[in-house]
Amino acid sequence: MRKVLIIVAAFAVAFVPLLAAAPHANAATTVCALYCDTRDPSLAQSETFPTPNVYQNGDVIELHVDDADGMAWASIDNGHLNDSTWIDRSWDGGSTWDGLLGQASIPSGWTGTRTLMYNMYDPSNHRRAVVRACGDANGVVCTSWVHSQVCSARCDGASASGSTGNYQPVPDTTLDGRDISLHVDSSGMAWASISGGAPGDEVWMDRSWNGGTSWPDGSSEGRVSTPSGATGTQTIEVNIDDTLGRLYGGAVRACGRAVTGQNGSCTAWTRADAVHTSAAADALMYSYDPYNAWWPSSWWNSAVALISIIDYTRQSGDTQYKWIIDRTFQVNKVAFPAGTRSTDPIQGDFISTATDDTEWWALAWIDAYDLTGNQTYLNEAVTIMNYVNTMWDTSSCGGGVWWNTQDTYKNAVTNGLYVLLTASLHNRIAGDTSWLTKATTAWNWFQASGMINSSGLVNDGLSSSCGNNGGTVWSYNQGLAIGAATEMYHATGNASDLSEAQHLANSAVNSPSLVSNGLLTESCDSLTTTCDDNQKQFKGIFMRYLGALNNAVGGGTYTGFINTQTNSLWNNDRDTLNEFGERWSGQTSSTNPNVSDWRTQASALEALLAAP
Repeated sequence: MRKVLIIVAAFAVAFVPLLAAAPHANAATTVCALYCDTRDPSLAQSETFPTPNVYQNGDVIELHVDDADGMAWASIDNGHLNDSTWIDRSWDGGSTWDGLLGQASIPSGWTGTRTLMYNMYDPSNHRRAVVRACGDANGVVCTSWVHSQVCSARCDGASASGSTGNYQPVPDTTLDGRDISLHVDSSGMAWASISGGAPGDEVWMDRSWNGGTSWPDGSSEGRVSTPSGATGTQTIEVNIDDTLGRLYGGAVRACGRAVTGQNGSCTAWTRADAVHTSAAADALMYSYDPYNAWWPSSWWNSAVALISIIDYTRQSGDTQYKWIIDRTFQVNKVAFPAGTRSTDPIQGDFISTATDDTEWWALAWIDAYDLTGNQTYLNEAVTIMNYVNTMWDTSSCGGGVWWNTQDTYKNAVTNGLYVLLTASLHNRIAGDTSWLTKATTAWNWFQASGMINSSGLVNDGLSSSCGNNGGTVWSYNQGLAIGAATEMYHATGNASDLSEAQHLANSAVNSPSLVSNGLLTESCDSLTTTCDDNQKQFKGIFMRYLGALNNAVGGGTYTGFINTQTNSLWNNDRDTLNEFGERWSGQTSSTNPNVSDWRTQASALEALLAAP
């Protein structure tokens, strides 16, 4: 009767006042992951029954789980009028819980009912729940809690003897002569060990979903004592991330206690980092909001972050984040009022009054097409570029695309992207001539516009009199020009385009305006200044296109420069949670710290991906 129950009860759910709160019940708040709490079970993508049913006076209480959506609901069957069922949800492994969620009572004439669906995960707030189904049929019974274990390639509790590798990402901690170590394998699992001690010493893992701020459902995982006659032991393995629950960027630490006292000690919190690009991507995905399908709260920066995840997926073959491509597309292709996604209104199809913001999204969908082959994404890029093409204006400066709909500025970012995108469309649309014509016209105009100065560096844009405005040489403008030239070379086969890309790259890597002590350095990267949210992401864009040029030229022309960046990033600009800062040198000061957020993370990921 399981399937029938879902269909019939959809028309017969009756809600009654909540029963008196259970002794450990908390007030519930609405949780939104892919969907918000109280979704109709008839919309579930899947249905499993992970725990045995329970019975009360002949009633059957059952827990249903939709793992695809990360939601659960409860049902009661073979019951009587006013018998009821509900979901309990706990964020601390079952010690306390949000009780009586969606309590529904059997109405007159029916023998069963069910609740609506509730989320088992809260990725935006970095929480993981266990759930159970309960029922009241002249007495309350509940199923066991489910999803207490995290399962990925393997489940929590696996033996460390079956691990794939043994990497120690943080220094050991010591306690009364004991050595407490954290071990991570290549599959994203971790275990703890204690050595140099005595029987009765304890060791365990703590696991946190919010970077070590709290760990209510992950304390003392696998706690074990050193056995008689031994000087050390180790725990079972636990997963660091919960990919099923879209909880990325999980953190673990190893802790121990000496038998000779009540004191204990723990290592630093850390994330898996056996593979550099995987570590950077994992920490970037920690900040992705699955419900709103972006990285809060920057519109164009989210497009570039999405590009970095797509690039990672294509290069690594790791598909665990691939789902965010269509999720981001479906949620964000609609219109938004000003202040929701951007200070500008979004008209739909990722189009806004800021031309460059619009173009970044076209670039993301071309990248998505390259990974998936899904024509929908390429069609979206065409839709966006048909709009952008209306911003090309020969009546001012002889051509070029306006930065915004107010026609206030012709600048490098907007026009570098325009060349790159039109050439990219030509290279992906069989038999195209129209986009190639636009690309050729735009590239010739860009080179002659004066934005590229006599040193081979790209200034920010043109003055009102159509001359180089002497604006800041930003790394992303230089990178986009390199990318445009490289894409034009792929479109035309013209060796002069590849030569121009190399000229722009050589000018950059040899310029004190962009490189300091061998490291790519934005003008806002000094110890006396701080980059704004836009500028934090510029260097990664440069590295993306320098990497593309390095591949096109061959021979490892820029490999040395790229490796210098990635080595400094990994060795000097990374904390134990694999978070990368704005300054790739890692330099910091009390007045201007080396800040890190998801924008600097996406920038670092693109740099790491540029390495051959």
